[in-house]
Amino acid sequence: QPASASLQSLAFSINPPTSPPAQTNPAQPRRFLFVYGRSSAHASTATSIYYLSISLSRAGMAEQLISTAVHHTLPDSYVRSEADRPRLDEVVPDADIPVVDLANPDRAAVVAQIGAACSSHGFFQVLNHGLPLEVMLAAMAVAHDFFRLSPEEKAKLYSDDPAKKMRLSTSFNVRKETVHNWRDYLRLHCHPLEQFVPEWPANPPPFRDVMSTYCKEVRQLGFRLYAMISESLGLEQDYIKKVLGEQEQHMAVNFYPKCPSPELTYGLPAHTDPNALTILMMDEQVAGLQVLKEGRWIAVNPRPNALVINLGDQLQALSNGRYKSVWHRAVVNSDRPRMSIASFLCPCNSVKLGPAEKLIGEKSPAVYRNYTYDEYYKKFWSRNLDQEHCLELFRT
Repeated sequence: QPASASLQSLAFSINPPTSPPAQTNPAQPRRFLFVYGRSSAHASTATSIYYLSISLSRAGMAEQLISTAVHHTLPDSYVRSEADRPRLDEVVPDADIPVVDLANPDRAAVVAQIGAACSSHGFFQVLNHGLPLEVMLAAMAVAHDFFRLSPEEKAKLYSDDPAKKMRLSTSFNVRKETVHNWRDYLRLHCHPLEQFVPEWPANPPPFRDVMSTYCKEVRQLGFRLYAMISESLGLEQDYIKKVLGEQEQHMAVNFYPKCPSPELTYGLPAHTDPNALTILMMDEQVAGLQVLKEGRWIAVNPRPNALVINLGDQLQALSNGRYKSVWHRAVVNSDRPRMSIASFLCPCNSVKLGPAEKLIGEKSPAVYRNYTYDEYYKKFWSRNLDQEHCLELFRT
């Protein structure tokens, strides 16, 4: 400004701002124009500049998402080292993952099937699971509609903070990892619904109602499966549900865009799930989930209207190692994008976890020490996704 000007201004960057306006994200850097003087015209200009800076910042956030553009080459930050690539030609394409029909009237047979699957694979698919087909189709449709939103709309929801209970993000943990994963995802907390739904995306307009209905149905299915898994271990039907406390429920809506070089990267690298039970609705048209079995990666081929169930780390600990939380991964392809919706049942943060006392004895001593889920979850997120099995850090 000329020395004679009645208005003086100073622009500077701060991160985080000490008193950000309500509509900003304090975790992101901002450019502020601080104005003092008597000119309302200059103040209006300053306001315009401020909102322009917010818009530019959001545009920068949108660029973090791989779903906002078509990619013809794989950026270097996604390329895995030679030893850490998926070797897609070595994957077993047609191995049988256990399938359990929950409509079978012989409950004892169903319980035995589930127990065998938990012991041998840690994964199984369920048919006739009780979720209405229209609820599943609506959830998948609104998930696709969400990722078709404009980059500007999606940028409003972007965050790389793992502690946020609702966030749109990319890869896995971009603050820590050195190589990224070919995935964008929307992470939602889902229980109690009345607490979290108001924070969920307002667009597309049906999103909140559709996903709320899906969450309720999935939760009830999870509790039915808990009962049968408990029985299969020789425990009381309600043991798992009771011992895990008032459980949280999370959801990850995963979007894997078409990838120009799928042989060089992952949607998600090998990992186990830190929670108790995961219920996955897969894209029936595009496979991508793979499970490690006896040293080989096997493809989980989608079945019509089925849901995929996998045990999380907490059920391996509760079973004293009899049941397995196995390594699994998501691969991508160059032909079609893929969508999946993963629902996670999680123990109450404060309850004590560890092997069921009934499963501990002279011949089967406790494999894991007791701990809280809060302790476990923090340890899980402090590491890279594909490090050693997190449960190894909790052995006796």
